[in-house]
Amino acid sequence: MALLSKACIYGIRASIFIAIEDGENKFIPISKIAKELYLSSHFLTKILQELTKKEIFESYKGPNGGVKLVKPAKDVSLMEIVEAIDGKNLFEECALGLEGCGHYYPCPLHYSWVEHRESIKKLFNDENLYTLAESVKTAGFRLRAVDMNFIQKAGEAKKEESTDK
Repeated sequence: MALLSKACIYGIRASIFIAIEDGENKFIPISKIAKELYLSSHFLTKILQELTKKEIFESYKGPNGGVKLVKPAKDVSLMEIVEAIDGKNLFEECALGLEGCGHYYPCPLHYSWVEHRESIKKLFNDENLYTLAESVKTAGFRLRAVDMNFIQKAGEAKKEESTDK
């Protein structure tokens, strides 16, 4: 179970990629973002349209079109992206989806979830696209999916290599 929707996760990944590429403040083609992150261009277009409606991105159609950030990456919190795609209810709703869950009629997870969601909320408010983009550039963190077949084969080859010695 993921806390965030697939659309939100892809939106965050794309936003970080755009922040990395934003050095020259040029429009970045959605097809380039989708190709680099191994995402569906059609699905990503819909996600970025939502972020454009919320004025996180500006879009431009045409041969040199694409999307770019409206304001500097350091001024865009992760929370802005989460709320733009998944809404504000993430931090208001019951973890089990029960109507009326609260202090008077709590679900079994209520008190633990309240504590943890406040920590997550703080994290999303404190993180911004600039620091996330810098961590990708300097620490080598990744934004794209990994081919698990490749990793498995590499692991098997390494294991085989160590047993040959």
